[in-house]
Amino acid sequence: MANATPGTPVRVRFCPSPTGNPHVGLVRTALFNWAYARHTGGQLVFRIEDTDAARDSEESYNQLLDSFHWLGFDWDEGPEVGGPHAPYRQSQRMDRYKDVAEKLLAAGHAYHCYCTTEELDARREAARKAGKPSGYDGTCRELTAEQKAAYEAEGRASIVRFRMPDAPITFTDLVRGELTFTPENVPDYGIVRANGAPLYTLVNPVDDALMGITHVLRGEDLLSSTPRQIALYRALIELGIASAVPEFGHLPYVMGEGNKKLSKRDPQANLNLYRERGFLPEGLLNYLSLLGWSFSADQDIFTIPEMIEKFDIADVNANPARFDLKKAEAINAEHIRRLDVKDFTAACEPWLKAPFANWEPADFDQAAWQAIAPHAQTRLTVLSEITANVDFLFRTEPVDDEASWTKAMKGDPVALLTTARANLESADWTAGPEPLKQAVLAAGEQHGLKLGKAQAPVRVAVTGRTVGLPLFESLEILGKERTLARIDAALAKLTA
Repeated sequence: MANATPGTPVRVRFCPSPTGNPHVGLVRTALFNWAYARHTGGQLVFRIEDTDAARDSEESYNQLLDSFHWLGFDWDEGPEVGGPHAPYRQSQRMDRYKDVAEKLLAAGHAYHCYCTTEELDARREAARKAGKPSGYDGTCRELTAEQKAAYEAEGRASIVRFRMPDAPITFTDLVRGELTFTPENVPDYGIVRANGAPLYTLVNPVDDALMGITHVLRGEDLLSSTPRQIALYRALIELGIASAVPEFGHLPYVMGEGNKKLSKRDPQANLNLYRERGFLPEGLLNYLSLLGWSFSADQDIFTIPEMIEKFDIADVNANPARFDLKKAEAINAEHIRRLDVKDFTAACEPWLKAPFANWEPADFDQAAWQAIAPHAQTRLTVLSEITANVDFLFRTEPVDDEASWTKAMKGDPVALLTTARANLESADWTAGPEPLKQAVLAAGEQHGLKLGKAQAPVRVAVTGRTVGLPLFESLEILGKERTLARIDAALAKLTA
């Protein structure tokens, strides 16, 4: 049977289920499909697999759409944009699946199976003990009309099973090369539940066939189901429902802690956490693209348009990819530094307001923010760090951090701060940060301290923290009056 015809425009699909929060493995799969469609000038179909009413929710559906918009994904067909194969939610396509199931039964590609759960479990256990494959053993494959009638007279319900061919199935995976599955390892499988509800094993290939999907790029965890789908596609071609078998490419696992596959339940997997921490979409996608693919041997930082220009599914590595949070943060930090300062200040806005801001809204000084922003841009890993870096400008008093206070106020901080205050009071505050630096440096020299040791008490007195933005630029923006007042408050605390 034919595979996707060479020269046919690429049509890929992304079809998540609306269950729970979006996770980074899901996003990586969406990214590779989207990038491949855009690289080849093809089309991306966004489809929602919402046939599991017990697990699917409208809240998760809306969250999926919102997340993909935030990431910058667009699609050629699907929710919000429509298309010639609408509807794009499987819960609205049940009549199509029922029709296909009936045609498969009529053509002998599928059959009714009356085996009970207890019977199936017992036969599987016996097969395991005998060292044989434990899949379905074909008991109901060739039932006579009389046998079917007898089962139905007993009140047995039946599922619909697809009849797998008795020959090996070989295909060329776009990531892994040629693979072969033997019949004993791919038994007949269910496609319709006893209550008439279609299973994923039916609806997914049927929608791919009806929507003309040419390439199926999905996770490695679905590889074992591929021979089943190929057999079903061949049956659909025979019935005139499909025109070709898509090409398949199975993306490598994303590994988390302890060499285990990154699970939806792992904190690192939750997309919302990265968004809440202030990852840029470009930074996160840049990193996720490296989980199984590389831009070049010596370049890890690139724009999404640059990725699209180079991306080819043939370059994806089959080996598992490890999720490294530190590397993800480092890549995001570089994307923050590359922003135009106007874009940076705009991106920080959510973290300068409630509930993140720990100052009164009326105390926010736009001019001070614009002045400090370029210095902050070079220091952030994620945008949410901006709050703690600039709050000293907008609070009446600095943050009261006892741990920072204890760490910085060692030796004779009263003497150092007293000298530094006097030097700062007489410094030229109109000549930029250099005179302020010299004032503190001179105070340190007078007390036998290098600049790093001398500026630590000043930083904590003024900002409340031991680390932060460049100190003397910060003092300049805070201003002479407020700087000296905070040093006075620190001295009063130290001598109380």
